[in-house]
Amino acid sequence: MKKSSSSGKTSRKPSNKPASAGRRAWVWGLLGRLCLVGIVVLAGWMVYLDAVVTSRFEGRRFEVPSRVYARPLELYDGASISVGGLRRELELAGYRQGDGRRPGTFQQSSNRFVISTRGFAFSDGVEPRRRLSLSVVGDRVSGFRVLSGDPSPIVRLEPAQIGGIYPAHKEDRILIQRSDLPPLFEEALLAIEDRDFYEHVGVSPLAIARAMWVNLQAGRVVQGGSTLTQQLVKNFYLTREQTLVRKGNEALMSLLLEWHYDKSDILETYLNEVYLGQAGVRGIHGFGLASQFYFGQSLAELELDQVALLVALVKGPSYYDPRRHPERAKRRRNLVLDVLADSGHIDDATARQFQARPLGVTGQPSFTENRYPAFVDLVRRHLARDYREEDLQSEGLRIFTTLNPSIQYAAEFSVRQTLERLDGSGERQLESAMVVTSRDSGEVVALVGGRDPRYAGFNRALDARRPIGSLIKPFVYLAALQHPDKYTLVTPVHDKGFALVFDDGRRWEPKNYDGEERGDVPLHLALSRSYNLPTVRVGLDVGVDSVVDMLHELGVAEPISEYPSMLLGAVSMTPVTVAQAYQGLATSGFNTPLRTIRQVTDAQGEPLSRYNLAIEQVLDPAATHLVQYVMQETMQEGTGRSAYYRVSQELSLAGKTGTTDDGRDSWFAGFSGDWLAVAWVGRDDNGATTLSGASGALPVWADFMASVPQHGFSPVVPDGVEYHWVNPQTASLSGKHCDNARLVPFIAGSEPTATDSCAGSLGGRLRGWFEELF
Repeated sequence: MKKSSSSGKTSRKPSNKPASAGRRAWVWGLLGRLCLVGIVVLAGWMVYLDAVVTSRFEGRRFEVPSRVYARPLELYDGASISVGGLRRELELAGYRQGDGRRPGTFQQSSNRFVISTRGFAFSDGVEPRRRLSLSVVGDRVSGFRVLSGDPSPIVRLEPAQIGGIYPAHKEDRILIQRSDLPPLFEEALLAIEDRDFYEHVGVSPLAIARAMWVNLQAGRVVQGGSTLTQQLVKNFYLTREQTLVRKGNEALMSLLLEWHYDKSDILETYLNEVYLGQAGVRGIHGFGLASQFYFGQSLAELELDQVALLVALVKGPSYYDPRRHPERAKRRRNLVLDVLADSGHIDDATARQFQARPLGVTGQPSFTENRYPAFVDLVRRHLARDYREEDLQSEGLRIFTTLNPSIQYAAEFSVRQTLERLDGSGERQLESAMVVTSRDSGEVVALVGGRDPRYAGFNRALDARRPIGSLIKPFVYLAALQHPDKYTLVTPVHDKGFALVFDDGRRWEPKNYDGEERGDVPLHLALSRSYNLPTVRVGLDVGVDSVVDMLHELGVAEPISEYPSMLLGAVSMTPVTVAQAYQGLATSGFNTPLRTIRQVTDAQGEPLSRYNLAIEQVLDPAATHLVQYVMQETMQEGTGRSAYYRVSQELSLAGKTGTTDDGRDSWFAGFSGDWLAVAWVGRDDNGATTLSGASGALPVWADFMASVPQHGFSPVVPDGVEYHWVNPQTASLSGKHCDNARLVPFIAGSEPTATDSCAGSLGGRLRGWFEELF
């Protein structure tokens, strides 16, 4: 009998498949939710990045600094310039010595020059390129000819950029368009940096792989894997930190940039944004400025070897700096030319031809930091009257100034040379300042703010307010000579001590510089010898307020205390203020405001402001002529006569010394037919020196006057002035051949009526006989 099979079944373990499936479903569900959250977060991040990309790119507005230019040099037969001055001006404008055939080069053989100009777009028209030939003989241009280009008797060279007004981030650029690119520029850039630029969508995996392969083959880094779009994103939007997050943002923003904008917009923005060098604290951005910075030429003028060098710099502007590492830069440039040949853009022979050329960069950057910080400081103060600082920093304005580089060089050299000489004589810690203007127009052509003219710190020409000493005296006597019924140049004035006692009991006793007293002296002698006592007496007679009012009429804006001591220069002024006052003496009584700016244009060259000559006759020209006469006498016979140790006796000059107590301030102000110059020497701590105006500031002034081409001062005799032979000692009319006879100007009707005849004098007859004979 069989046993039942049911009772023989073995028991099984329960299955856990449902539990595992549940866990997997939970994990997949979690992953799905995380992916969904990630997609939402990524989408949100993409929306944010998209807003960043579009807002910055659509509103892209590069902050372009204003550029400050010197006056353009005009060349023509008879133009006043020295051989050294012409060479310095060419080099300042970025010209290179060469064959004189390529634009921006010159050839010099002794005093003969061949110059190939670059042309320049002035607001009144374009000055085209020309090739010029000229010689410099006796500090004058001669034999001027236009060898090629439009013929013209006068040619303006492009002005040198002497500085700029930069935005806070210190980025500098010249904006360009794709149409400004020279031949093969785009091909060279893309062949080296992004050959698939027109095919990829912002990132290029193929380019990354190809760059790795090329670099492995070359054994060094030859190509990069980033696209131009990625490079633009990195420079335009992101920091330089090397993290995965930043690289991810770079890729995403590159895709978005390509999605929204066409290749032409992206490439043009890249051309203006890419970093290509450093000038001090100022970054050189964009190929437009880099072309000027390295070659002193506009981008459109570059030849293929120059194009290749700029493209080579993209990889590492500091590493391949052609001025610091010329061999390294040349190898990289030649590599760019090889790549152009390999890609079929040029043939091998052309590549070898351009590889054989030198780098051809300028010896110094043509666009550097402010070369003349003291002068640019004054320009900025004048601009502040009409322009906001933020506009000056960002709108790319072109500011054409009055600075004359040759005159500026002479002023700087005179200051440096004189201070070094004074250092050697025992004076220490001396500083100096100098202002030079055009005598007839008031244009500031040079300005030195201190011993180191490149130091952009305390500007003594503008901010050092110091007592002016005897520089005040011509204005005291001018106030008196406006009363011809009472004062003429031969009127006796009393050189005798006296004391003033004020209401509060204070006592003031002026003294002469040498402590001597001479009794009655002719007025012209009191001024040319700078006697103090007669000056105070005359000033008190005409009124201190009259002298103060005269200074204000001549453009001195600062308040002046009407104390008697101001008649001896106890009034503080800056060198620029002194120049403003003396401009009135040099121009026969016109208030001629000092100018540093001729014109301001926008970035496209359209005029915004013109600063034309504005003058106003405020003083009697006849009385001013009399003071000019005595200031010439000061140079020939008085306190300024030592100037002629340095200056030719044939150069007629007019001027005045100034000295303050204990030699704390040494001043000289004077003018020739072309230039007015004011020099100051002293110590910043107001310490005493052994200097006078004649031993401190006058050598600075005289060295300058001796070093610049110019004409002597020959004043026009105004209506109402007559010259008469007089004996100043007796204040009487005299004969031409009499002893002590001097030809002196008088306001008509004020000449002496008494006569001092010497007809019977043997000396007079002999002098007359010799003059008639010879």
